[in-house]
Amino acid sequence: MHNRLRAVRKALRLNQKRFAEQIGLNQNSLSMIEKNHTPFTEKNVKLVCVTFNVNEQWLRTGFGEMFCSSPYEKRLRDICMSLTPENQESLLLIAQELLKIQSRTSAAPIENCAEENENHADETGERD
Repeated sequence: MHNRLRAVRKALRLNQKRFAEQIGLNQNSLSMIEKNHTPFTEKNVKLVCVTFNVNEQWLRTGFGEMFCSSPYEKRLRDICMSLTPENQESLLLIAQELLKIQSRTSAAPIENCAEENENHADETGERD
């Protein structure tokens, strides 16, 4: 995961000091994380994802796109994960109906990183 963290920072064209400040770390701490000398805490994973719109699954596993294209994607995923399996299925049916309505009204489709990650939702392995 430390290599992907560095990749995010470089993609954003931020130096370690600026990147670290935005997630409440100092430059030295970020450097130690990027070098895999210090663990990347759960709190910091969440902060990076929220602050920089990073796809959490990509950060953890390497699957999917680096950034989420929809500002709502993470919130939707969090809501879905909080629901019972039965309610998740109901939410999926509602979403499918919304897509049908959208296609009938010729609205442009909205892309997001959740679709790409659907096949890897249960992956827990890390890939560097």
